[in-house]
Amino acid sequence: MSATRYAYLGPEGTFTEVALRTLPEAATRELVPMVSVPAALDAVRNGQAAAALVPIENSVEGGITATLDELTTGAPLMIYREVLLSITFALLVRPGTKLSDIKTVTAHPAAQPQVRNWMAAHLPNAVWESAASNADGARLVQEGRYDAAFAGEFAAATYGLEPLVTEIHDAENAQTRFVLVGRPARPSAPTGADKTSVVIWLGDDHPGALLELLQEFAVRGVNLMLIQSRPTGEGIGNYCFAVDAEGHIADRRVGEALMGLKRICPNVRFLGSYPRAGVTPDEVGALRTGTSDTDFTDASDWLARSQDGRV
Repeated sequence: MSATRYAYLGPEGTFTEVALRTLPEAATRELVPMVSVPAALDAVRNGQAAAALVPIENSVEGGITATLDELTTGAPLMIYREVLLSITFALLVRPGTKLSDIKTVTAHPAAQPQVRNWMAAHLPNAVWESAASNADGARLVQEGRYDAAFAGEFAAATYGLEPLVTEIHDAENAQTRFVLVGRPARPSAPTGADKTSVVIWLGDDHPGALLELLQEFAVRGVNLMLIQSRPTGEGIGNYCFAVDAEGHIADRRVGEALMGLKRICPNVRFLGSYPRAGVTPDEVGALRTGTSDTDFTDASDWLARSQDGRV
């Protein structure tokens, strides 16, 4: 395995590359652009890279399905870090292009919900075509395949384009969350401001099946930050659930919730416990009474004393 290589969703000039370069260790790694999210994650699986940074969620459209599905299937991988990046788009064109010249536009599919209203107002007749990434869309404009691309303004120089319009976003303060993914290993130590990600498969479809899963978290005071259903590919109505929960697998409340899930579900895939981006321990809300590690230890000690007749 190449311990000095980090893969990312390329080509050069993507928001993913910008997010990756915010990590201190990126300065000492060889950063390798890949053509797609699956290709970036496969580079980790086959040992071509030690880790890969890929987008997993944005604040406008929710989960990035390509990433969720890749983490759900195939050889297991683990999340070790997350990065939050504020997103705003520029309309990149070949020099000399005017707004009235634009008939075709391209970008990554996740960009479309973030610029849809702007397009309706300014380019109502332009045809949208999806690209593998926003930077790849810029490359296709450079080659003459499309008239314009929505991408980061920083990508213009790389592809010999001009930003015709900047600061494009339908939603103020839009952000995309990226995750640094590697091969499974021991999670880093808890920081007090952590997140745990898992994928859960239902044992069978019956009334209250999803509620049973959620109760494993609720009764232990574990707050859920994301829950998203994804088809398993085994027929209509068969779903698994990607879940992000507050806390670390080393926290008693989280560890016992995961054990509870494992008892009632045929498959639970642990995707990692890792620090929450942009959150310090001081900013994490107080735990509900009865859910701290001390509370769990006291309850366990009480049970042992009761079993030994030392009540």
